[in-house]
Amino acid sequence: MAESEFQEGNYDDRGKMRENTNKELEELLEKMEERTVQVAWVIYSCTAFRTNPDLLNATQHLEDAFLRCREQIEKRWQEVLME
Repeated sequence: MAESEFQEGNYDDRGKMRENTNKELEELLEKMEERTVQVAWVIYSCTAFRTNPDLLNATQHLEDAFLRCREQIEKRWQEVLME
């Protein structure tokens, strides 16, 4: 009787280990898929910038404008907090 209970407990442990392993593998696969999409976008951006240099200049201009805008918003937010 004790031997069969031990075997059932051992089976439960293996079942839980298998479930945990499957869950970890699914999480790793999801992370790999996310990275693959990120790499694809990087390659797309590099290709677009190389084929159209004006696009790089326009993107840089937009990024600079965004940073200036964000800086102004942060300054105003600090002023509001100080009041």
